[in-house]
Amino acid sequence: MTDAYRMVVRSHGGPEVIEREDFAVPSPAAGEVVIETEAVGLNFIDTYYRKGLYPDALPIALGSESVGRIIALGEGVERFTIGERVGTTQNGGAYATHRAIPADKAIRIPEEIAPEVAAAVMLKGLTACYLAEETFPAEEGDIALVHSAAGGVGSLLVPWLIDNGVTVIAHVGSPEKAAGVPGPHVLTCSFEELPDAVREITGGQMCSVVYDGVGAASWDASLACLAPLGLMVSYGNASGAVPPISILDLMRGGSLFLTRPTLAHYVATPEALEESADELFARIAEGVLEVKIGQTFALSDAAEAHRALESRATTGSTVLLP
Repeated sequence: MTDAYRMVVRSHGGPEVIEREDFAVPSPAAGEVVIETEAVGLNFIDTYYRKGLYPDALPIALGSESVGRIIALGEGVERFTIGERVGTTQNGGAYATHRAIPADKAIRIPEEIAPEVAAAVMLKGLTACYLAEETFPAEEGDIALVHSAAGGVGSLLVPWLIDNGVTVIAHVGSPEKAAGVPGPHVLTCSFEELPDAVREITGGQMCSVVYDGVGAASWDASLACLAPLGLMVSYGNASGAVPPISILDLMRGGSLFLTRPTLAHYVATPEALEESADELFARIAEGVLEVKIGQTFALSDAAEAHRALESRATTGSTVLLP
């Protein structure tokens, strides 16, 4: 790589607002490392910042997830050395050929894992980790509904839960997407039909937990699929933000619980981040998780990648390559 550039947003809007901008390779501040990017992970949260759903000061340097080799160390950095491969899910600036990141947010990538795979899996895999292991530590005897089961998080969360002994009901948008989802219960019905389908599968027991990254379109169906005292985990807004709700709806649904988690709170310390990353990479090494890169785009074609993601034309993970 010779010319350094990044993809930025100067005004909120559709994919067309993403622009290429040349910039100087940054120097590391104290406690930072600078990486030369090898791969960038594309995530729905990137579109939220682009559209202004999540607040950030303009212009926005897009992206949270990237992997690369360390080319410079800031003062006080002792955990890493020049040439090591690291990744991060730190928000801001991933869509760039070079990036300065805090060393305490850097994740050491095992050499046996390709940079494209690491970029495809870090944010989604760490998300699957906290959803399955901490937000609701589902185990044998639990029934979980996973929306968008063929997508980036879903394609990791489903096998993770199955490995934990959970009965998983996977929901996807088409028969084509269903073909790649493991497990005996993979549904392609509409959201309106989903509660009845879940009721039939479970013999009326319904679900202990629903993992919902869809948002507005699936909200009512998700609540209707929960058993009394079940947990609604709303972790994304792929179809738009969930509208304002009445907490009485939770009472009427069976004294339901609701949480809106985000990864940052589960990996708030270097120790927690390292522990979660180790668990993720171990499950990949054991073959529990198969990282599916459905498509790649050039980094400079980030707008096209956003269009594909938002039109639900992608499967598995999407990676941008400088």
